[in-house]
Amino acid sequence: MADKLSDDELVGLAKTPGWALTGKDDKAATGTLEDVLKAHHQMHRSGKFPGLIKQLETSIELDMLQIEMMWRYLGLPV
Repeated sequence: MADKLSDDELVGLAKTPGWALTGKDDKAATGTLEDVLKAHHQMHRSGKFPGLIKQLETSIELDMLQIEMMWRYLGLPV
């Protein structure tokens, strides 16, 4: 895994394109980090394993704590 990004760096990337939600589910999402986080959150809330969030160009992976921090940033319930 590449170096972890700081919370501020992740927030700065929220509107950037080139992100993907990968996993076993047919509803994998691509788009901005915000789009992918919202899809991840929806799957998580429905009890499905949503998979991993990756930046397509650099393969940055977010761990669950980083994902939850970003949900809070977007105002999504945790």
